[in-house]
Amino acid sequence: MAGNSTHGDMDPEIAALLGTAGSGEGPLPDFSDIFGEKNKEDFADISSASGGDVDLALSGFPPVTKRLEEKGHNFFNDPNYYKTALSNESEIAQRVHGILQKYLTAKDPKDRSVFRQQFISPYWEFLFNIARKATGRLPPPKKYLLRFGLLHPTFITPDLRDFFSKIVDGNPLEQSIYYLDEWFNGIGTGKMRSSSTDEVRVARGNVQSKYQQLLEKAQGKFDGARSILKSKEKERHEIENIIRSRLNSVFEHAPLQELTEVSDCLSESQKATINEIQNLLKQMMKNDHEMEINIRDFISAEADVQHLTDKLASEGGPVTVDIGAIDTECETVRQMAKMTIGRQGNHFPVLSSEYFHSVPNEVGTRENVISMMARIESIDSEAFCRIYKNRLNRIAPFVLLIPTYGDMGFCWEPFDRYNRATSRGRIIVPMYPRNLYLALLTAVADLRWQVAKEKASFYWMEEGLTGHYYQWFQSQKLKGDIKEYFIRDYILWMTKEADGIQKLDKDVRGTFWRHMPFTKEVKEKLKNRSFVYQELYQRDQNRAMSDGY
Repeated sequence: MAGNSTHGDMDPEIAALLGTAGSGEGPLPDFSDIFGEKNKEDFADISSASGGDVDLALSGFPPVTKRLEEKGHNFFNDPNYYKTALSNESEIAQRVHGILQKYLTAKDPKDRSVFRQQFISPYWEFLFNIARKATGRLPPPKKYLLRFGLLHPTFITPDLRDFFSKIVDGNPLEQSIYYLDEWFNGIGTGKMRSSSTDEVRVARGNVQSKYQQLLEKAQGKFDGARSILKSKEKERHEIENIIRSRLNSVFEHAPLQELTEVSDCLSESQKATINEIQNLLKQMMKNDHEMEINIRDFISAEADVQHLTDKLASEGGPVTVDIGAIDTECETVRQMAKMTIGRQGNHFPVLSSEYFHSVPNEVGTRENVISMMARIESIDSEAFCRIYKNRLNRIAPFVLLIPTYGDMGFCWEPFDRYNRATSRGRIIVPMYPRNLYLALLTAVADLRWQVAKEKASFYWMEEGLTGHYYQWFQSQKLKGDIKEYFIRDYILWMTKEADGIQKLDKDVRGTFWRHMPFTKEVKEKLKNRSFVYQELYQRDQNRAMSDGY
């Protein structure tokens, strides 16, 4: 296939490095070849570690039918749980054990506070030792230590042990939501890229490093082209199926009453169906034109990846860095854990009944988070959407569930740095907050802000969501972090304004209504609540009629 590729849209930096000039368009292959068995083998070694393909055809989250297992496991009743958790972790485990004993046996509250503070850093170092082994099969105590922060089962009550033993262990709904042990496994095995904040700097002038960076960029373009092409193929099949069903209804004719051997003319509904078919055929032609362009993009991206893979191999293979992916990710995770808690929060890193105050539905399990993300999407219709090539794509983010007592979620990557088209953003959510929905809302608000800011680029203070909000912020002569104001307003938008309770400034409400629209159902409900929402709803209708929306 590479022989048929074109390089007209090749990244200029890649083209310059490869010494490849833009060429004319080559013949398009049969579309079925692109995702056939032969191609799967061809692409096996060049698919990037993006954490799995994004299905752009999905319109929402699956319903959660099972939040807990009917019967829990018995690992938390194992008398050797604590011993197994600490085993084979070198002297750092002994240090953790020693400080923990002092903390638990201290009588003086001041001494207890000192030992509690001394425990935190060695514990994280101990945790990182376990994380390095997460690419393999961890013993259950080490797995649940990473996942829930459960160092010793007796630190929580029997009822809590029963609850945690019933949390669904796997990911049957196949959503991009991960516990900490799963996340480290994905990073360590290359299923997902390390966080961009962990990117290891390489020496300038190193040709090998340059090729590797360009290869990652080309792989991002390849992933984006493949996801869009699959989406277009699915869209085509849907249009074709609708046309087939409509045609069958058009070909059905009732006999004339006056002359039974002759069929009657088309009915009014059949004439309307023919008009619908004509529109569908136009959609089909548009889809076909877009597929032709996307196929060429896909072939070009595949060729770029193959060229750079060959170049990198000729230079001696991928660059070896001193710090492993998991090590750098561990440092990032620790910083993110601190951010979910804040300076004044509880930074004790171990699950304990003394600090755990969440009810079952407020614990950040995968199933609870899926349900709440679906709830958010039922209000904010484009919460997880990004525009690429004038197409609004729904792309659910990666969600990392981290076992902290924090109350704030946040976004640390709006999308993959090498694939702005279809890569997932990344948000982090604390597992033991006072209010899980609010913690998740802060993360989604942060994601919303960063995506809009990246889209507007240099004009973020002038255009789009961030531009309009910034101009209002300036007009009010407000001080402080503008994003923090935005997050607070977004929470009001989702928790109050969505129910018709007016809490936002008029200009902010108008900006949000236009750039972060409620779902149709919510808008229909609000238009009858007050003149304020009725006026905003009417503006929508006016824009739609003028085709200026």
